[in-house]
Amino acid sequence: MALEHHTVATNGVNLHCVVDGEGPLVVLLHGFPECWYSWRYQIAALAPRFRVVAPDLRGYNLSDKPPGVAPYALPELVADVHGLVEAFGEREAVIVGHDWGGAVAWTFAMDHPEATRRLVVLNCPHPAIFGQQLKTNRRQLARSWYMFFFQIPWLPETLLGLGHARPIAAAIRRTAVRQDSLNEADFQQLRDAASRPGALRAGINYYRAIFRSPDARAMWPQWLRRFVYGDRPIKGFRERLEDWPRITAPTLLIWGEQDVALGKELSLGMEPLMAGSFDVKYIPLSGHWVQQEQPQVVNGYLLDFLGDLAPAPASAAT
Repeated sequence: MALEHHTVATNGVNLHCVVDGEGPLVVLLHGFPECWYSWRYQIAALAPRFRVVAPDLRGYNLSDKPPGVAPYALPELVADVHGLVEAFGEREAVIVGHDWGGAVAWTFAMDHPEATRRLVVLNCPHPAIFGQQLKTNRRQLARSWYMFFFQIPWLPETLLGLGHARPIAAAIRRTAVRQDSLNEADFQQLRDAASRPGALRAGINYYRAIFRSPDARAMWPQWLRRFVYGDRPIKGFRERLEDWPRITAPTLLIWGEQDVALGKELSLGMEPLMAGSFDVKYIPLSGHWVQQEQPQVVNGYLLDFLGDLAPAPASAAT
């Protein structure tokens, strides 16, 4: 089937969605600084058996870009996805997320267990684990330097947007392990998406919004928290793993081991956060952009994990 492009109204915004296939609903959530196109290989692999919806998240590419920082807080992003599931006539869906899409997917599964049929996350730690690691792991804190840089007004989006978002392509190319996995046409797609008016500011506002949340304020080491936020008390944060809702949906974590931004240790210790089945698949020869660097491996893991929901057509099974 040819890819269909839809505009879907949800939670007060219009999201551009690429849709293909028929069957159980699978929603693919991209990360920063990407768009629906980063799932091109997975759409092709899943569409023969599933109804695949790959939105541009709010602020990205062809989707609406509300002004300000508050519209990019996690509760708004989760509400977008919940409305998207309902807009396609379903009560539940398989939720798949990479990077920032993974953060949305983790939170969606905690906030809407009734709507999460299965959960797949690629190279994004559970927020509770990320918080623990940032408190105790100085190496990971250093790896997360860009999150602090993104708190500066105007400058990050200005620099990343230079030369039709050339630094975006350079960063992805530099951090990919498989240098042959993305060609110039792929980079052009991502640069075009990032260069749309307001897109880079919106994407960076995700990081600005998360810094304002209680959980994020509490995750930094005490000395850094005092430097950034002062001595104001933090209300509403979850300090222990036991304070987080357990995820009931069967969950698969896929991790490219050579991620320069997120260490492999962030994939460990999640079992206490799970009430359903949980499995981790590591891909050694991949960096952060795992579904683009190793699409065949990722597609195999996805189909193995989801296959019982939609058996392969007879022609494909023979």
